[in-house]
Amino acid sequence: MSTETEAPAPPSESHARRWSGIGWGFIVKLALMMLVNAVGLAIIMAAWGIEQWTILWVSVGLLVVANWVYFARRTLPLKYIFPGLVFLLVFQVFVMGYTAYVATTNYGAGHNVNMQQAVDAALIQDERQVEGSPSYPLAVVRDGDTLGFAVAIDGVVQVGTEEQPLAPVDGATADGSGMPTEVPGWEIVSVNELLGDQALAQEVTDIRVPVSDNADDGSLRTRNASTASIYKSTLVWDEEATTLTNTETGVVYTPNEYGTFVGDDGSKLTVGFYVNIGLENFTKAVTDENYAGPLLKVTAWTFAFAFLTVASSFLLGLFFALVFNDDRVRGKKVLRTLFILPYAFPAFMSALLWRGMLNAEFGVVNQWFFFGADINWLGDPWLARFAVLFVNLWLSYPYWFLVCTGALQSLPSETTEAAKIDGAGKWRMFRSITFPLLMVSTAPLAIASFAFNFNNFTIIYMLTNGGPRFTDASVPLGSTDLLISAIYQISGIAGGRADYGLASALSVVVFVVVGIVSAIAFRQTKKLEEIQ
Repeated sequence: MSTETEAPAPPSESHARRWSGIGWGFIVKLALMMLVNAVGLAIIMAAWGIEQWTILWVSVGLLVVANWVYFARRTLPLKYIFPGLVFLLVFQVFVMGYTAYVATTNYGAGHNVNMQQAVDAALIQDERQVEGSPSYPLAVVRDGDTLGFAVAIDGVVQVGTEEQPLAPVDGATADGSGMPTEVPGWEIVSVNELLGDQALAQEVTDIRVPVSDNADDGSLRTRNASTASIYKSTLVWDEEATTLTNTETGVVYTPNEYGTFVGDDGSKLTVGFYVNIGLENFTKAVTDENYAGPLLKVTAWTFAFAFLTVASSFLLGLFFALVFNDDRVRGKKVLRTLFILPYAFPAFMSALLWRGMLNAEFGVVNQWFFFGADINWLGDPWLARFAVLFVNLWLSYPYWFLVCTGALQSLPSETTEAAKIDGAGKWRMFRSITFPLLMVSTAPLAIASFAFNFNNFTIIYMLTNGGPRFTDASVPLGSTDLLISAIYQISGIAGGRADYGLASALSVVVFVVVGIVSAIAFRQTKKLEEIQ
């Protein structure tokens, strides 16, 4: 028996083995986590700068968990599902939570900032040029993306920005008229550049440069980018009393529970701030006479549109699937291709095309099929609803044609053959065998289609834009508006007065309604599985 033992590996070999144990996978993971941490720290610093504490602490938590998951040895399953969980949290849970939060506020036009921002905006809007204030020759200066003003006051060139008040600059010079000609550390923007760049010129006229650290001294503003004057606000903010006082009229403005500054004479400032108003947006949708009636009509049409679209497109698609599933039909491949063409075109382009074809004056539908009759398809409420249903049927039936064709071809042949032997006719076979088996596989898709059409914004926006408008309502809603397009109109994105709080409340309602309908429908579809 040999008593020899294996000699220990040389030190160089031992180091090589330890290095090879790390592997390129660890190096790649380390590089990716460095990138993740860099992005995370950037988000945290940005949130700190704008005082968004919720985003800051959530980002800190996610970053800590990410480092723990990917550097710990016992978290292998989490390494695969953590990215998906983060995306779910950010793009689903956070969005729904934030929407619910906005639904409990009066966030909207005139109330889209906090109190301090509203006060600052009110002070700016109320600024007036100080009577007797001299006009200073002005040079617009730039340091990277930061713009500022350079003026010579009492022979001393001073520079300031929106964030920094005027301060002397060593080595700066001015010409005989007082126009600064050289400012160390700053680039003087030429007049030609200002004249040739309208956006830059507008940015310059919006700048307010504080004269000093004392806000009561006013700020420099310019209207022509060549001279500047001192402007002051006639409003004075009392932080302790939370009031704004007009020094000229003596009116004192106090914020009410809705974030509006109301004067002791009954007048109101145009700038307000958002506050929590509880469930008032939800009650407003059903009690406010401006919204209750139109929204009730929109809700009824939304349910009718979703149900009729799914039912009609399913039945038409099933009909063509049954026809082309018959072996006696010739050229089935070519015909099937032709029938699914509407499904191949983008929906928004098809809707725009139909909008032109249904035009009352020069549309081909009136010209070719109704002998030039003046039928206002998109201007009459009921005709517009019919047009929306018809166009959406044209867009949707190819989907059900494909689904039903696949479902029919997958049905067990033994069942139908047994029914034929028992003497069942075609209608009895379809009613008792084919259709129930078909519903087992298509019912979940019908529920998904209902949810999609309940929120089918594209067809409404592109074809009718919600019109024709209700003639008995002051809100911008129309006869073909769905709840989703009504939310779009109320949000003010398309113009008009924005009411994000009410729009968010309606979004929550839509989410709950679709969820309840889908849950009930899915429970009912389980009964279909018993026939398999």
